[in-house]
Amino acid sequence: MQLDTIAAISTPMGEGAIAIVRLSGDQAIEIAGSLFQGVGGKKLTDVASHTIHYGHILDPKTKEVAEEVMVSVMKGPKTFTKEDVIEINCHGGLVSVNRVLQLVLNAGARLAEPGEFTKRAFLNGRIDLSQAEAVMDLIRAKTDRAMNVALGQMDGRLSRLIQKLRQEILETLAHVEVNIDYPEYDDVEEMTHQLLIEKANYVKKEIENLLQTSQQGKILREGLSTVIVGRPNVGKSSLLNSLVQENKAIVTDIPGTTRDVIEEYVNVRGVPLRLLDTAGIRETEDIVERIGVERSRQVLKEADLILLVLNYADELTAEDVNIFKAVEGMDVIVIVNKTDLPQVIDLERVKTLAREHKLVTTSLLEDVGVNELEEAIASLFFAGSIEAGDMTYVSNSRHIALLNQAHQSIEEAISGVEAGVPIDIVQIDLTRTWEILGEIIGDSVHESLIDQLFSQFCLGK
Repeated sequence: MQLDTIAAISTPMGEGAIAIVRLSGDQAIEIAGSLFQGVGGKKLTDVASHTIHYGHILDPKTKEVAEEVMVSVMKGPKTFTKEDVIEINCHGGLVSVNRVLQLVLNAGARLAEPGEFTKRAFLNGRIDLSQAEAVMDLIRAKTDRAMNVALGQMDGRLSRLIQKLRQEILETLAHVEVNIDYPEYDDVEEMTHQLLIEKANYVKKEIENLLQTSQQGKILREGLSTVIVGRPNVGKSSLLNSLVQENKAIVTDIPGTTRDVIEEYVNVRGVPLRLLDTAGIRETEDIVERIGVERSRQVLKEADLILLVLNYADELTAEDVNIFKAVEGMDVIVIVNKTDLPQVIDLERVKTLAREHKLVTTSLLEDVGVNELEEAIASLFFAGSIEAGDMTYVSNSRHIALLNQAHQSIEEAISGVEAGVPIDIVQIDLTRTWEILGEIIGDSVHESLIDQLFSQFCLGK
């Protein structure tokens, strides 16, 4: 497949030591070479692959030096895209890097679309679709654990397992074909039924093993939507600031200070939290505060984890009880804050309301109890099971949905065999399972989906 040559800035915009303009395509070396003046008249078209060269980028029109650069030359197919790749390392800064990019585009390259370098790696067979998606997961990883998941997927751990399952199904389908072609042999039919049950149950079990890891994997990839709720002035904003370790929210003794939902990402013991500090839930005549309270109630319904904050120095109120009722059936950690003040709250009643939920006491003013809270969050969702380094698990919502479809399809195949359904009908469900698994790695996927997936990537990747 011959594609045009693309170019983009591959480093974040802004000031820095180095910025990189990347080119990929059959004309990449020729285009960069037309702008590059190396020491001693060195030409990029003559240099060895995977080497870097010092020189200057010249403006072809004025012949003036546009930038002092180091140019990396990497010839396909031993590159990320399997095409010729050039990386022009120039000084970091908006003006310098954009000047180099503009000269490259004027020389014949096309500005790359978001994710187009990775898309070419996929189209050229360098990586499969699940590995391509892992590239963006790696970029967006907010914890070491999330990064390790993405690295494992980039290395092809999930791909190899999916390919193995598809091969098992393919071999089973071949035996089914023998049965269809030679129906007169009774022993072949009996052997085929036994093989179908054995292989289908194996595939089903492997899919179930992957799905068991999906909750943890999805949390690592997307973050845990965590909502801090409670009455006004119980310490919700202080809790946000303590977890973020920065004064993101205004803290005062005046109830109703927080009027809107404040969002912040934080890493708690390897668990990425999308932390939402909400307006205190109470009845109020203040129009602005009332809007904030309604927004608090809305995000409450969409949360993965609730941090319910109470005041150690206040009695439980009807509003507190109503909040407990609002979070019934959800994952909740109850935090009794302000233990530096004299106790007024009835802790026994709190324990009754909390039921099986974890209860933590804190004094955020004195930084007491925060470690216990972080440990409670980590143990609630991971409980140490995510530490297995050899575990293959899924974190992508698209993969999880496809695995659920494949699981349903293989169950239908098993039910069909057990019910004595003709083999050629069972074959349809097996083939469908094979096709669904293929969509995970991109062997059987629509072009429109590929375009949509890569459009979510950052420019230059």
